[in-house]
Amino acid sequence: MWSNQWIFVLAAAGSAIGLGNIWKFPYITGENGGGAFVLVYLLCIAVIGVPVMISEVLLGKLGRASPINSLLNLARQHNRSPGWSAIGVVGVIGGFLILSFYGVIAGWVCKYIVESATNVFESADAAFVGDRFSAFISDPLQLLLWFTLFMAITMFFVARGVTRGLELCVRYSMPAVFVLLLVLIGYGIHAGGFGESFTFLFYPDFSELTRSGVIVALGHAFFTLSLGMGAIMAYGAYVPQEVSVRKTAITITVLDTVIALLAGLAIFSIVFGNGLQPDDGPGLLFQTVPLAFGSLPLGWLFGTLFFILVGLAALTSAISLTEPAIAYCTERFGLSRAQTAVSIVGICWVLGIGSVLSFNLWAEMTVAGLTVFDMLDKFTQFIVLPLGGLFIALFTAWVLPRTTVGEALGLSEGWQRSTWQGLIGVVTPIAVLVVFITQLVG
Repeated sequence: MWSNQWIFVLAAAGSAIGLGNIWKFPYITGENGGGAFVLVYLLCIAVIGVPVMISEVLLGKLGRASPINSLLNLARQHNRSPGWSAIGVVGVIGGFLILSFYGVIAGWVCKYIVESATNVFESADAAFVGDRFSAFISDPLQLLLWFTLFMAITMFFVARGVTRGLELCVRYSMPAVFVLLLVLIGYGIHAGGFGESFTFLFYPDFSELTRSGVIVALGHAFFTLSLGMGAIMAYGAYVPQEVSVRKTAITITVLDTVIALLAGLAIFSIVFGNGLQPDDGPGLLFQTVPLAFGSLPLGWLFGTLFFILVGLAALTSAISLTEPAIAYCTERFGLSRAQTAVSIVGICWVLGIGSVLSFNLWAEMTVAGLTVFDMLDKFTQFIVLPLGGLFIALFTAWVLPRTTVGEALGLSEGWQRSTWQGLIGVVTPIAVLVVFITQLVG
């Protein structure tokens, strides 16, 4: 069990709050036109993200096992097909694939911790920062080195378990990320780009929104909240009995969304204040933050702290990606966490080599214009995670008895239970299915 409710909130928030908020949300917002995309993203969070988040925590708390075995146990308990446990299998596969490319970007963060600590970016201009980043990702050996380092750190904390590993990471890192983002926003105000950033994020221009932008917003709602991959369900299995599933899940979702919006405000303030382009893609974070801190007194110190905290956020998310597989293997095969951690993280490392090479040696090797990194990103974000979320919603709504769900969520009989049933059983599945089919057809 988690030692207390607040630690669970921080751990689940740590799973959700990671590179998806600080690295990915700003650059996909920039690529999809700003405010209109943000509005669709927030609607996806409210209509789809919150119900699925509540469902995952609930299933973990009721099942008290790995996602695969939790679903298997609950299905058998209520005389349903054991095939529902396949939802957990999809989550495990999704976690493997995501960590394989997620760890590569986290390796970039590790590199930039060292770059900032050695004061490389002092008084640097945008051209210098951009050229240095381009030179870094074009070197496969450097990318492999930093990717390997991050995966080794992940393996260490995974092997230590819940209380000695994950709690140690989240207790201080999550509040510190929030504080450092406020520091970045303060710099954005000083640099003169805050007003333009606020307008870009919160004044929707629907002429900039495309069908693909809507699909990206839905996919990112799953990615940023760690939904559909079993991670939140695995964490829910460790929730103390007295914890309110509904209130806790909503708190986690709100924290995650606030951090994403703060990161967007901070990054785009720097972008517009320094004449950069908001649609610069995956390298946006690594070209804006060094630029900001390079012009501040003691900027090397604040920049180093910032990238350390981003790295910790990435680490807590990476640990959560392995937890469904770790929990299942320890239950199924009786292996120690240390043995399982070496195997699981090792497999992800091998898979990740393709993503490392996507930025250099294999950059021209594409399928339908997509590199290995792009394919893994899009396959998990637009197919694996939405499918996992869809079936989690259906399982909660139509497999578990409504009385069991209502009592576990503290819903009173009448309109509360009816509203929940309509949302999780009809609205959320239809919304996911429509966008999922649109993506396949497109």
